[in-house]
Amino acid sequence: MWVAGSSMGLLDDLNQFLEDRLEEFLRNNPHLELQALLEQLREQEKDTIRLIFDLQREEQQLQADILNVAKEIQLWHSRAAKAKASGRMDLAQAATNREAELLREGNQRWGQMQGCRERILQTKELQKQIQQRSAEVQVKAKTAQAQREQAQREQYRSTTSTSTSGQQNPWSEPMGDESVNSRSTPRDPAQLDAVFEKWEMEMELEELKRNLGR
Repeated sequence: MWVAGSSMGLLDDLNQFLEDRLEEFLRNNPHLELQALLEQLREQEKDTIRLIFDLQREEQQLQADILNVAKEIQLWHSRAAKAKASGRMDLAQAATNREAELLREGNQRWGQMQGCRERILQTKELQKQIQQRSAEVQVKAKTAQAQREQAQREQYRSTTSTSTSGQQNPWSEPMGDESVNSRSTPRDPAQLDAVFEKWEMEMELEELKRNLGR
């Protein structure tokens, strides 16, 4: 059977977690392991759901007990009346005493059921608070993720810029002996093309001569 003390202890722990530990965690770890915190909140919500289920089951049991007590009260009230009508005042008094005991028991069970209902409402409210905190943490987690991704992109751009700043431009002119190049080859594209055509023709003639001389 559900024990009131254990459920209230859980409620106290959950409230303490929401009021203190979560706030402290967010203050001390603004950059942080929010995903782990979300998992912790999910576990807390599972605990509240289990507690609500236990309390509802306890409420149903108390309702059944109250109905049984009510039936017993009717029985002993009828017996007291019958005994009194028959002149058996001793039995009538005993039945009346039993009826009074059952009334006290019924009142006690009724009070327990009311308290159980109040705890159900409190636990449901606590569940809502956990869900709200989970939503807040999810927003913070998304924001933190976006910030990390932005930082990674900036770091990548910075690293890429640094690594390429010292490299030679692949489209720059080839390095070499400028004095030799300037003497041996013209810079004008048309003249350079003519030089290559003449050189290629000479190479072909040399190749032809070698072939004829074999």
